Amino acid sequence: MKCDRLSRTVTNETYEPVRNGHLPPMPYRDMPEPLPLRKILGPSVILAGLGVGSGEYIIWPFITSVVGPWFLWAAALSVTVQYFLNMEIERYTLATGETAIVGFVRAWKPWAVIFCLFTIIPNMWPGWATSGITVFTFLIGGGNVAYITVGVLIVLGAALTVSPVVYQTLEKAQFFKVGLTIVFLVVAIVSAIAASAWADLPDAIARFGQLPDRSIIPVSLMLSALVFAGAGGVNNLAQSNWIRDKGFGMGVYIPKIVSPLTGEETAAPATGVMVRQDAENLRRFKVWWKRANVEQFVSFWFICVFSITVFSLLAYSTVFGQQVSDQANLSFIQAEGQALKAVVGPWFGTFFWVFGSISMVLVAMGVLDWVSRIVADIVKTVYLPTSQRWTESRLYFVVVWATVAAGSIILLSGFDQPLLLLVIAACLNGAVMFVYSILLIQLNRRALPEAIRVRGLRLGMLVFATLFYGFFAGWLVIVQVQNYLSAS
Repeated sequence: MKCDRLSRTVTNETYEPVRNGHLPPMPYRDMPEPLPLRKILGPSVILAGLGVGSGEYIIWPFITSVVGPWFLWAAALSVTVQYFLNMEIERYTLATGETAIVGFVRAWKPWAVIFCLFTIIPNMWPGWATSGITVFTFLIGGGNVAYITVGVLIVLGAALTVSPVVYQTLEKAQFFKVGLTIVFLVVAIVSAIAASAWADLPDAIARFGQLPDRSIIPVSLMLSALVFAGAGGVNNLAQSNWIRDKGFGMGVYIPKIVSPLTGEETAAPATGVMVRQDAENLRRFKVWWKRANVEQFVSFWFICVFSITVFSLLAYSTVFGQQVSDQANLSFIQAEGQALKAVVGPWFGTFFWVFGSISMVLVAMGVLDWVSRIVADIVKTVYLPTSQRWTESRLYFVVVWATVAAGSIILLSGFDQPLLLLVIAACLNGAVMFVYSILLIQLNRRALPEAIRVRGLRLGMLVFATLFYGFFAGWLVIVQVQNYLSAS
């Protein structure tokens, strides 16, 4: 292939914008010839599949069932902000093959440990799996949520462990989920959403910028909704890992994660190579960039905004004003399913619960993957680059099973309220988004050559993301401090 011939043209020249010795400098190599759009669909579908979970199915519909659809302006805004964040995460990986987090580490080595903690602590709470099993109990008439969820976590860990190429397994699972989502939403639009709900939707534009009364919708729930409108938290940073395994841009030079049982491992660290800065390579980069933007917009932005809107209007049409209590146990999801059985037919209420159960379990699978993928990449690249024993694949599976064990311990110790677990995860991830929005500005302004740096509107959106998530995370901290002081 042409790109293979070009890749053998390697010079001794290296690129090292930050000379600190944390990681080796990047040699220049040629950018592979861009693939057609149909062959790069996948990473954003995974992100959308993980997004169509806690935010789309649970949190936004719950808020809409309480206050109505006018607050959906914030959902559309948050998904749009995440679109720009995701593309700036992809920019660095397209140009280097490295993940954005490894790029952060090049500037300051302690980011390696910090982002391991940022990844593990907010996401060891098994809110997604617990939510899926809670919805499953609505179908079967009851059951011990904690014990069933532990069993499901073990099954998910085993499924990832035996996958020859883990990315391909995850991609197939999320393509199935997104397809099921579209089928469900189309049926919901035709059969279950009242015309009056659509008529009230323009209130989201008329009341742009307004926030719900925090005595009705707590700040923690607002932040959770904004973080989980789309993917949220460190999940967005996993775009680097997924597009690299898919073979986007310079990611083609980085080894994929494979099963230690069924795949052929490599011990190479995931340090990157810089796209050569000549006319032909910059042309290829621009084509990759354009196609990656289209893939992200169609697969992530559109699917997330569409699903949040339809699921929220479905809740508004069925349980609005019913004062459904005990949301920690997803009683409003149970009430919504019962209402759908009455309005549309028993089959559709059952379909609603079947979809929710499958959807949230597949989100849990994705969370296991990206938490393990990010931590393994950091540990291998920064701390164990020369180890022949500890490949990135082996580290990945150690983290998978450690995460399964942590989630099981949390559940068996009594923390099994699904919405509470999701809110904990979302609030912690919101603070993380504030931090890495700042770091992405530094990374894509200082660590990339002039010709491919972020600028203009996209730079402005990174600044806005910093202010956006910083405002809500800061507000939550202030409210929690006030509550603590008033209680004491």
